[in-house]
Amino acid sequence: MSFSHRRAALSAARLLVVPAALAAVAVAAAPAAAHTDLEASSPAADAALAGLPPRITLTFSDPMTQKYAKVAVTTADGKSVAEGAPEVAGKTVTLAVKDSAPGTRYTVGYRVVSADGHPVSGSYDFTVKAAASAPAPSPDAEDEPAEDAEPSPSSSPAVAGGSGPEPAGSNVPVVVGAVAAGAALLAGGVVLARRRRARHGV
Repeated sequence: MSFSHRRAALSAARLLVVPAALAAVAVAAAPAAAHTDLEASSPAADAALAGLPPRITLTFSDPMTQKYAKVAVTTADGKSVAEGAPEVAGKTVTLAVKDSAPGTRYTVGYRVVSADGHPVSGSYDFTVKAAASAPAPSPDAEDEPAEDAEPSPSSSPAVAGGSGPEPAGSNVPVVVGAVAAGAALLAGGVVLARRRRARHGV
C-alpha cells in the first residue's frame, strides 16, 4: 500500500471515530436531561398560613404514575394528618388533609415515579399560625351575686320615734330636773303656809 493510500485510510477512520464519540456523549447526557423535578407546591416551602389547607398539591416536570405515588403530611411530633391516598392527574399529585389537624408546623414528604421510570423524592415544611385563645372569664365576675333591690340584712333598721336612746345633745334631763325642782319648791311652800296658819289659829 502506498503512502497516499495509508493517509487516506487514517483520515477515514478519524471521521468515523469523532461521530461515535459524540454519540456516546449524547447518550450519557440523556438521563441527566430527563431528570424529573418538583416544579411547584401548594402550600409552598416555608409558607406561613392562617389556616391548614384542605389539600396538598405537588406539580412535577413530568407526568407521574398513580401506582408509585407516596405523599405524607405530618406534624412536628410525627402525627399524620393525611386523609386517604394521593391522587395523580398528569404532572399533579394531590393529597387531602384532615379538617381539624393539631399543630402549627407541618412536613410534606413525597416519593413518586414519573411515567418514564424516574423516581423523585423530597420534603419541605410549612407553618400554620396558632389561633388566638379566647380570654377566660374572670372568677370575680362569675361568683359575684346580682345586686338585690331589697335592703341587706346587715343594714340598721329604721328607728321608730321615741323608741331609741336620746341623742347626746338632748335637753330632756335638764327639763326633768327643772320640773322636779319646781315641784319641791311648791311642796315646801304648802308646808310652810300650813305651819303659819297653825300658829295663828286659823
